[in-house]
Amino acid sequence: MLTRKDLIRYALAAIVLAPLERALGGAESYFRQADSGAAESNLDGASFDGEIVLGVSAAFSGPSRGLGTELYRGASAFFSRVNESGGINGRRIALKMYDDGYQPDPCVENTMKLMLEDQVFLLFGYVGTPTVTRVLPLLKKFQDENIFMFFPFTGAQPQRQPPYGDFAFNLRASYAQETAGLVNNFVRIGKERIAVFYQADAYGRSGWAGVRAALRPHGLRIAGEATYSRGAPFTGTMRRQVEILKASAPDAVICIGAYAACAAFARDAVDLGLEVPIANLSFVGSENMLKLLVEGREDGEAYTRLLVNSQVVPSYEDLSLPAVREYRELMAHYDPQVPPKLVKEEYAPFPNSFGSLEGFLNAKLLAEIIRRLEGQVDRARLEEAVFSVRDFDLGVGERVSFGPDRRQGLQTVYYTVVEDGRFVPLEDWQAKFG
Repeated sequence: MLTRKDLIRYALAAIVLAPLERALGGAESYFRQADSGAAESNLDGASFDGEIVLGVSAAFSGPSRGLGTELYRGASAFFSRVNESGGINGRRIALKMYDDGYQPDPCVENTMKLMLEDQVFLLFGYVGTPTVTRVLPLLKKFQDENIFMFFPFTGAQPQRQPPYGDFAFNLRASYAQETAGLVNNFVRIGKERIAVFYQADAYGRSGWAGVRAALRPHGLRIAGEATYSRGAPFTGTMRRQVEILKASAPDAVICIGAYAACAAFARDAVDLGLEVPIANLSFVGSENMLKLLVEGREDGEAYTRLLVNSQVVPSYEDLSLPAVREYRELMAHYDPQVPPKLVKEEYAPFPNSFGSLEGFLNAKLLAEIIRRLEGQVDRARLEEAVFSVRDFDLGVGERVSFGPDRRQGLQTVYYTVVEDGRFVPLEDWQAKFG
């Protein structure tokens, strides 16, 4: 068993020496003081004694705060019902939560606190590639402690492949699957000149690599590319990026970013006459993006008619799916809110969203895995419990399976477009964009 001193020493070594950090570049200080406090979400106000505590570091502040908020709300709705029903094998679920603002340094500091001071059972509900990729080296160094990350809100590859894939479990489809689907559908309808607008970090590069890999079998290359800095607000300008891509004469643009920046790009693209389909990955936060584009505008349809967003969960309006019906019932019943200690900026949550549905499904599957521990809350048995999940009916029309060589539960990618002020399933690519 590693001592606390050993853990700190090894964690620091991981931070300084991790190959992933060298590959991604940057020599930022991981331990600058974060201004985010912790919050305890017991889901019913009970104490942590005898509970299963999950550690969360996510974006609850900044331009991407809607992502962490929506993901948490969905998970909280399911865990609230679990606790109200007596918990799992007699133990209630509690969350120890920190805000990282979708920034890597605070996320690493939060994770150290969660593992060393809070001694959480596992990590859950993390948001974003730039944050998750900085935490993965820690998990590798902590591997003797069997600390795993469950169902992060990112489709990037690092937590799906060596050397870090053994320390995380994913539910959602990958960015490689999302970008491949977008590229293949565009090419199929004759739109071969595909440009990329992406966040200049690990997330953006992951999506960029996915687009490039998907184009290669078609004998195509990225037609043009432009980047922006993480954290860019909607009030900022993306006119220069639009001009760069417009000069490449694209047939379509695939965006890899968060909702504020991608909404700004879509707005400026329309204003500057870049009249081509603009696609976004699931991480973007579709409802928040749509709200920014149409709120207060009489001509909102002009800014959304060429949008197509990929999703990794089905529509939250598809009441034919049992999980969707359950999700909507529990969201309406509990209406979960982020703990006040984490609220620094105003944010109006959506009654339903793709993000909160994903959080709900994450919580539902994690509860099933913990249930399979049969009362023995032992990290050493977590992998065994996960691998016992085979053809599990999550209620979304696709069964979930895990195994030593299968650490991603779902594979389906969905496509949505805006109609009547909401995202709905895309039925015919040719009719919409051909």
